[in-house]
Amino acid sequence: MAGESPELLELRQRVAELTARVYALEQKAAVPVAAPPPAAKPAPVPPPSVPPVGAPAAAAVPAAVAPAKPVPSAQVPLARQPLKQAATSPDLESVIGGHWLNRLGIVAVLLSVSYFLKYAFDNNWIGPAGRVMIGLLAGAAVIVWSETFRKRNYLAFSYSLKAVGVGALYLSLWGAFQVYHLVTADAAFFAMILVTAFTAILALREDAELIAAYAVIGGFATPVLLSTGQNHEVVLFTYVAILDIATLVLMTFRPWKRLLVGSFFGTVVLYVGWHSTYYTSTQLSTTLFFATVFFFIFVSVPLVTGAWDEGSAAAVARSSPVVVILCLLNAAAYFLEIVAMLDYLPSAEQQNLSAWAAVGIAAVYIALSRILDAQVPLKGSRLLPLLYLAVAIGFLTIAIPLKLNQHWVTIGWLVESAVLLWVGERSASDLLRAFGLVALVLGVLRLVFYDNFHPSNLIFNARFATYGVAIAVLGAVVYYSRNQPRYATGANFAVIAINLLALLGCTYEVRDFFQRRMELPGVYGLPANWQEMGLVRDFSYSALYMSYGAGLMILGFIRKSAFLRWQALILIALTAVKVFVYDVSQLDKLYRILSFMALGVLLLSVSFLYQRDWLKLRGEEKAAES
Repeated sequence: MAGESPELLELRQRVAELTARVYALEQKAAVPVAAPPPAAKPAPVPPPSVPPVGAPAAAAVPAAVAPAKPVPSAQVPLARQPLKQAATSPDLESVIGGHWLNRLGIVAVLLSVSYFLKYAFDNNWIGPAGRVMIGLLAGAAVIVWSETFRKRNYLAFSYSLKAVGVGALYLSLWGAFQVYHLVTADAAFFAMILVTAFTAILALREDAELIAAYAVIGGFATPVLLSTGQNHEVVLFTYVAILDIATLVLMTFRPWKRLLVGSFFGTVVLYVGWHSTYYTSTQLSTTLFFATVFFFIFVSVPLVTGAWDEGSAAAVARSSPVVVILCLLNAAAYFLEIVAMLDYLPSAEQQNLSAWAAVGIAAVYIALSRILDAQVPLKGSRLLPLLYLAVAIGFLTIAIPLKLNQHWVTIGWLVESAVLLWVGERSASDLLRAFGLVALVLGVLRLVFYDNFHPSNLIFNARFATYGVAIAVLGAVVYYSRNQPRYATGANFAVIAINLLALLGCTYEVRDFFQRRMELPGVYGLPANWQEMGLVRDFSYSALYMSYGAGLMILGFIRKSAFLRWQALILIALTAVKVFVYDVSQLDKLYRILSFMALGVLLLSVSFLYQRDWLKLRGEEKAAES
């Protein structure tokens, strides 16, 4: 056409060629398409007119760029749709045939080879050295073979084959030492270290966390596979420390923080296995040294691995749970190790040294909290500095009961629960909230069912103070949950627990009051007879419960809380049952009259309040219903 540039002509030519190729492919694939409508006869082309003088001559279009035969638009989606479907959503047949049958075939081949080797071994076709060499060569061959699948992007299958190959290497070396005694323990140990190092390098090269996990598992399995039943504490724990440090170094290259959890549990398992078999009091200094080394390796994880330099608060949140779990487990494991080491000492000396150990752990976590807080670049990553501070407070509260007496453990749990709940709320961490809730429940259960108090004073004693701490922590939970609907259920349970603990604490004070008076009958104007003193005590219980129920009912009316009023009604109903069933048969005539009189007045007063509806409760209920 006249006036078109050479680039546009070339583009038209390429489009025409592509259109012709697509049409040829569709014809070759025999795709059924609707017949194109008959082409209309082209209108006769008028002869070119002679341009006027001075006008530019029109450029002639070459024959090579003539448009190819047009392709109906309906053919294109018919040809492309099946290809797109097959690429994005493979059917079940393809999954079974291409993946599962392949894996089952590999397993079948491996089983057949293993059965053949067993048959050959049983018939002495192959000697011990040959068996070991077959295992080593087979393991190496499987690892090399797995590279073929990795290059074809079958990553999961390739990693599975590498696991089989690495396992074959470990088992062959184990057989060479433990079964056939072909090599020494040192040679087998060195060879397994080489296999572990090779697996770790392979994981780094292929950027595969799964292969790194094989290296960690194999590394910690090595001492178990090569165990001779003898005590080699220094060699064993030096190797474990090197393995932990190597895992920590691996974290500086790849963000595989879950490997740290595996390394931690591997260390704990090996330590516990050794301690339960070989530890004696003469090894205290050596064992304490290695336990401290393990503790500092894992406590330094956030500093070494750069848990904070993730670039965003979301990335920090993703990496935090692993480090949080490791922080808590590491502190608990180290403290329990120290307690177990000191078990041979007298109780008083053991408690004293354990208390100082708790103080030392708290000091380490306070220092790390300060260091991390100074290095945190993101506001959302303040989780671990606050968590380290919470752990430090927890160990300080543990140190107090070890130096004093047992009920301080309950106070420590309650205070720790408050700190964890506060830190969890500040850092928006559900994990810390869960830990805080567990600590709170444990503290309350220990207070109610485990702690034994022998107070010498009424009210101003350790028991009443411990109940006060529990009520205060629960009250704080209720206060901070008042405007958050998602915590409504938890706040309701906390209110119920507050009332139960208050009633239980007051009941104990009433009981102790009368127990002391029974030891000195006739004083303070109380009866000298123990039986009469018991009647007065039972009446006092009823009076206490009725008074508390009345106060709770008044508070429910003032705050317009049906939840509080229902608790008051239940308490009053239970007190009424006690009065009608127990007091009527046990109390003396005067106390019986007073019990029924007080209960009747209370019931009538509550009924009057509901009938008069001074606080317009019915109107509120109707408004809520509408």
